[in-house]
Amino acid sequence: MKNLSIKSIKARQVFDSRGLPTLETDIVLEDGSFGRAMVPSGASTGTHEAVELRDGDKNYFHGKGVNKALHSVNEEIASAIKGKNAGDQKSLDEAMINLDGSANKSKLGANAILSVSLAASRAAAASLKIPLYRYIREAFNLKLNSWILPTPMLNVINGGKHADSGLNIQEFMLVPTGASSFSEALRMASETYQTLKKILASKKLSVGVGDEGGFAPHIKTHEEVLGLLSDAILQSGYEGKIKIALDAAASEFCEDGNYTFESKTLSASEMTARYKGWIEKYGLISLEDPLSEDDWSGWKALTAELGSRCKIIGDDIFVTNPQRLAKGIKENAANSILIKLNQIGTLTETVETVLQAQKAGFSCVISHRSGETEDSYIGDLAVALNAGAIKSGAPCRSERLSKYNQLIRIEEELADQSIYSGLAPFRMKAVA
Repeated sequence: MKNLSIKSIKARQVFDSRGLPTLETDIVLEDGSFGRAMVPSGASTGTHEAVELRDGDKNYFHGKGVNKALHSVNEEIASAIKGKNAGDQKSLDEAMINLDGSANKSKLGANAILSVSLAASRAAAASLKIPLYRYIREAFNLKLNSWILPTPMLNVINGGKHADSGLNIQEFMLVPTGASSFSEALRMASETYQTLKKILASKKLSVGVGDEGGFAPHIKTHEEVLGLLSDAILQSGYEGKIKIALDAAASEFCEDGNYTFESKTLSASEMTARYKGWIEKYGLISLEDPLSEDDWSGWKALTAELGSRCKIIGDDIFVTNPQRLAKGIKENAANSILIKLNQIGTLTETVETVLQAQKAGFSCVISHRSGETEDSYIGDLAVALNAGAIKSGAPCRSERLSKYNQLIRIEEELADQSIYSGLAPFRMKAVA
């Protein structure tokens, strides 16, 4: 691969979908090639995530400014990597990790490091005149024989920290497994989303949306929400072709090992029983973060009971971290992992975590954050890694749709070279 020397690096403060500051970094190579990347931000964040560096000055964006992270990019990182080869992604990321020197990127900030890591990959792809998804595959020498378009998981009812609906469960998702292509999957999901909107309006429930574009109605029970989703799927003509998935984000309603759920205090085993009932009644295809991030014994028991019937996806428990994932694999504490770039802080570490999961037989879901940007990077990443599934929110709001629209473009470009993942990432395997 030719030398793609970095000429200049410039970060600036821009805004995410919640109107809060975030980083955007531009990289220009010596040959004039240009790459830009923006960094998202989570609301329901795992305590074990890499550190998102914020200023903490309450008189400046209520403490959410990113001037410290800007300084990290424009001064320390720029000085360290100018002149380096943007095409050597692993060495570039390793240099920034070593420059930071902390266990969780708290010195420079994972947001600062990630913005440079992603911008460099875009600049390299531009220099080589190949699409980003092809570049990522080549940069990591991935010997994959197919191009897989991921199955989208669309959050159409928002709860938890993503809305003020009063629901404990954070995300109720539609998963169009029965489509023949990605573009058809989006059509099915969009039609069902609009049908759901009509159903909610007919019941005089709010059709305002939460952080991820899903509706945020005040509904007393989670079972009622599942019933509404089932009705919307049926009325749209997609029964059996669209499945339901949940992201509980259970760490948000867990305290001292117990779960406060619909005004009741439940144990991990009682939560497991609740989920089991919903799997049987509503055919749930996956459960994300069904228990708290450090409830390892609960996760292990839940996966043993439900893991052969439903994907058990770890987000807060794994935080895209290879060490935590290794423990989960060893203990059979899940059978799938959610992948978020800013939880770990570099493209290299993200790719390595995906490969580790796939080698162990875990499925992977590439994910957005609740505080998103118009950057569509994760669409290319999902295709590059044949990840199988992607979460980017509802078919509503441009920061969500930018990822889905990019996947439509990629599908068109690949034409008959690609296949749609469909049900494949959700097929169940017995837990050992």
